[in-house]
Amino acid sequence: MVRRLKEKGITVPTPVQQESIPLLLDGKDVIARARTGTGKTLAFLLPILRKIDPARSYPQALIVAPTRELALQITEEARKLAEGIPDGAKVLAVYGGQDVEKQLRKLEGGRHLIIGTPGRLLDHLRRGTLELGGVKTLVLDEADQMLHMGFLDEVEAVIAALPYKRQTMLFSATMPDRVKQLASNYMNKPVDIVVKDGGGSSLIPLESIKQVVVECTDRTKQDALRSMLKEHQPYLAMIFCRTKRRAQTLNEALLSFGYASDELHGDLSQAKREAVMKRFRDAKLQLLVATDVAARGLDVEGVTHVYNYDMPHDVESYIHRIGRTGRAGGTGLAVTFAAPKDSFDLEKIERSISVKLKRMTWDGRSSEARESSRPKGSGQESSRRGAAAGSRGNRGEAGRGGRNAEAGGGRRERSSGKARDISAFKDTERGEGRRRGETGSRSQGSSGRSAKAGSGTSRQGREAYTSSAGRAGGSSSGSGTRNSRGTSGPRGQNTGRRGRKS
Repeated sequence: MVRRLKEKGITVPTPVQQESIPLLLDGKDVIARARTGTGKTLAFLLPILRKIDPARSYPQALIVAPTRELALQITEEARKLAEGIPDGAKVLAVYGGQDVEKQLRKLEGGRHLIIGTPGRLLDHLRRGTLELGGVKTLVLDEADQMLHMGFLDEVEAVIAALPYKRQTMLFSATMPDRVKQLASNYMNKPVDIVVKDGGGSSLIPLESIKQVVVECTDRTKQDALRSMLKEHQPYLAMIFCRTKRRAQTLNEALLSFGYASDELHGDLSQAKREAVMKRFRDAKLQLLVATDVAARGLDVEGVTHVYNYDMPHDVESYIHRIGRTGRAGGTGLAVTFAAPKDSFDLEKIERSISVKLKRMTWDGRSSEARESSRPKGSGQESSRRGAAAGSRGNRGEAGRGGRNAEAGGGRRERSSGKARDISAFKDTERGEGRRRGETGSRSQGSSGRSAKAGSGTSRQGREAYTSSAGRAGGSSSGSGTRNSRGTSGPRGQNTGRRGRKS
């Protein structure tokens, strides 16, 4: 395993690995509070693989993850570590959307390490096709998200099928009361490890991620997003929507404007989801429009920007969204679009992270967002002040008061006519195959992303992106210097500006 780690360029352990691995090798229960991208996967995989006895052909360790994508990521990492080891551990991923009979055949062949989602694991337990009586190690990865997604009953049912005497590891970015209760019920005197970013007091990557709020309306939100994409020129960006339907609709709109975009949500087949993620990791897509559930725990190198197209309802979702960027020592930008109706959720998030986020205003009349000049305080307070001014006797003062009330929660001037309401795309015929084909030709033919990324990996591509951005003097709107992608906007435009070789 040491050789495999050196081949991956891993020679120095991360803080979470340094603190947790000795404890786990010693057989202690551990609660590790660390976000994705801090090396926690290796922190639990290395001790597990060290303890597995290949001569015993039954499951000896179980890792439970909230989503298929995360389960597959962990499985891929485990298989890479086990390669080259004589009689190494056999690893199996168990998740929904996969052929059950195929999974059954692999289970019958004997597997030492099972990695799965709560629902499919419980399904196998009820069928009697999975026996967990020999499991000595349990890992609950992204525990806060599993409970946030409503998997508490399934998780408890899976735990009930395990031996009482076992080692339990719980990894979580946040520690809400439900996770504390889970740990209290099923762990034996766990050691609590907290990995802080940037030496601060928060698990949220505030030091490495610049966070901005763009105040707009629902009607102008799509234009605001397009303006941000044009200004920022992200190498890889994730755009979060609240529902599957909104993700589909926004992705269709972005495709129609020529962006190399695709969507990730629960309605896609497993094969489609894997294909989308491969294209995104290979930097053949620039934009990934996703729902919270589909993107839980995704670990993609090179994501430079995160856009919260829809406001998250709680701080846990906000943390996990923005945590897709600024990973492994890198930096990132997180932009949250806020309509007036989002003021309550925004204030709740700010209170939870103890940070007042920078505001910018998009009014739909210009090509860029401007820093908000509204008074400090909540939009609701500003609205009340505007309403009070509007109640005065003078009609001119009343008019100004009404306008101030609107400005308090985000400006509401109408767009210039160029704005395209996202609802206009709701009845658009999908044309899935045709559009995907067009997108493929755009991303590979006109953008030059893969060529610029060297071997096509997102890490190398981001390095080229960062390097070219530095030569441009840090400007996000430099002309012709965005060498990482070769274009300065949507695919198919500005083809004469394919970047010079860096």
